[in-house]
Amino acid sequence: MQRINERLNKLEEIVNDDSPLKTSGPWHVGIDLGTADIVLVVTDEEGEPLAAFMEWAEVVRDGIVVDYIGAVDIVKRLVRQAEQKLGIEIKQAITSFPPGTDPRTSRNVVENAGLKVKALIDEPSSVVHLLNITEGAVVDIGGGTTGLSVAQNGQIIYAADEPTGGHHVTLTIAGNRRISFEEAEKMKRDARTNGLMAVVEPVFQKMAEIIKNHLQPFSVSDVYLSGGTFCFPGIVDVFKQELPDVNWILPSQPLFLTPLAIASFRKKQD
Repeated sequence: MQRINERLNKLEEIVNDDSPLKTSGPWHVGIDLGTADIVLVVTDEEGEPLAAFMEWAEVVRDGIVVDYIGAVDIVKRLVRQAEQKLGIEIKQAITSFPPGTDPRTSRNVVENAGLKVKALIDEPSSVVHLLNITEGAVVDIGGGTTGLSVAQNGQIIYAADEPTGGHHVTLTIAGNRRISFEEAEKMKRDARTNGLMAVVEPVFQKMAEIIKNHLQPFSVSDVYLSGGTFCFPGIVDVFKQELPDVNWILPSQPLFLTPLAIASFRKKQD
């Protein structure tokens, strides 16, 4: 994980940095259409991040586009920013979808933004490929869903998705504090200083129970964590209470693990 964490830290440093950087390629583009945000990542042939652009937006919900024009416009905007930064023309990209949802949703958005879809993969499985997981599982909690993939003998044998994610954490905060969803979202992102764990712990317990139920048929000792929800301080401790025998592996920047995995996925196939 050390090399991956280094790349994730670099992504966190360069996200939305439009300082010019010339590259001769080859390079690979990944687009993560999330419930809370859309992220575009460009990597070089070795998987090192070159550019990353991100917009917070609620244009996708539980794998369904609720603002189609908005989603296409954001992708176009992120593509232009990456092209201007790197001095390149982006014609194709890899994208993803939550397990159990229609992958055509992501494909349609990317294609209508003027790009060819080079590859499609479900979100947690992209992380399995990035980390070369032969035995273990990936849990990806984004804005709208909790996704999970299980690998055995180097093969993905199970993938599932449940409609519980960071969006539900925000709703819980909004209801408890009697504030708007937007205000609650800001509080959640600054959770280190506002003592919200007592408010949102039941939501995390539900997520842990979902994961436990999906993992029950399998012998899994290592679980890798991805998604912005895992930025919330203390969430892993809640999971440990539900599944104390599991080795929970938290990357340095969980928000960017899936976007990096998406951008890196096709490189392994070329």
